[in-house]
Amino acid sequence: MEKLYTTGQFAKLAGVTIRTIRYYDKIGLLKPSKILDNGYRQYCNQDLITLQKILSLKELGFSLEEIYPLLIDDNKESFKESLKLQSSLIDQKIKHLNNLKTAIKNTEKLLNRQNISWEKIIELINLTNDEDFLIRQYRNSKNLSARIHLHDTFSYNQQGWFPWLFEQIDFSTVYRLLEIGCGNGKLWENNHYNLRNREIFLSDNSEGMIEEVKNKLGNDYNYILAEGENIPFKNHYFDTIIANHVLFYFHDIHNGLTEICRVLKNHGTLYCSTYSKKHLHQIVDIVQQFDDRIQLSKDVLPDKFGLENGEEILKHYFQYVELKKYDDHLLITEAKPLIDYILSCHGNQKEYLAPRLKEFQIYIEKLINDHNGIRIEKDCGLFICHHPIRK
Repeated sequence: MEKLYTTGQFAKLAGVTIRTIRYYDKIGLLKPSKILDNGYRQYCNQDLITLQKILSLKELGFSLEEIYPLLIDDNKESFKESLKLQSSLIDQKIKHLNNLKTAIKNTEKLLNRQNISWEKIIELINLTNDEDFLIRQYRNSKNLSARIHLHDTFSYNQQGWFPWLFEQIDFSTVYRLLEIGCGNGKLWENNHYNLRNREIFLSDNSEGMIEEVKNKLGNDYNYILAEGENIPFKNHYFDTIIANHVLFYFHDIHNGLTEICRVLKNHGTLYCSTYSKKHLHQIVDIVQQFDDRIQLSKDVLPDKFGLENGEEILKHYFQYVELKKYDDHLLITEAKPLIDYILSCHGNQKEYLAPRLKEFQIYIEKLINDHNGIRIEKDCGLFICHHPIRK
């Protein structure tokens, strides 16, 4: 018979306060294994594994909202994956702290020589002020992976978005290419072109993404930490620029396109993808039927740059604009990848879904079972733009 503990015994065993255990119970983060008729809570040894995950991830900088989805599975494999994640993040944190320690010692040496280097002071400030860098890096990578995984696993079009996109690029004219917002480098994983005599620059505004793609792709590419609206190259430098699902994230799309035109050669080409307001609209419907307070995006991204208005925007910056549509849909037959995708969005969904994840999982599984899968429509495409207009 499995040993059970009262709330007080469980808290003492784990070295936390009773108040902490009661709070986690109240918000649904760690529910007791058994509730007696008199309302007393009882916990088992398996609950210790869940508590270890919570405390460790909290110590590493995760918010409680981010911890909820990491607890949705409580089997042995999930615990192993959690330990692997914790170990990886601790290694990265040690590396970050060692870099901070080195910067402190170097600054100290300069001060002892009566020589103040303001560049070193700025470096030290940036390192000291970047405590949540590892969590942001993990979050960016995990969110992007969740979105790609859903499409890779359940898309009807077997070619896949990234191979299709790669196929549209005319490499016969490529000598200097810049990808803005390269993410995890998925576009280049199956590159079959000889890069000799070609310079490929992959840029992103996330240091973590740049580090990840560099480790993945190696030294055949150049890696740049930069914003797409402030490209650190001289005029007319590139013959080709790629912006895959990126332009609608620009703070000012007109300034961004002006900057892109500045660094493109006169005969240069921009490949920029986007989607319409209909794209994946069933996912929004599913979520809002569960809780109508949820918004999966703070902004309606196609309003900024979508299939409906993209040509009208781009024709002010390029002499020729062509649209190629990508034909596809999703048929989702598993709940977890869809839930991971939903949680990766940029809206308020974590606030409302996190405490109700188990309930939401049951809701999604019922939809899948009732309809033999959930069909999700896609509506996306690629604008190919030639000959930039100088402003």
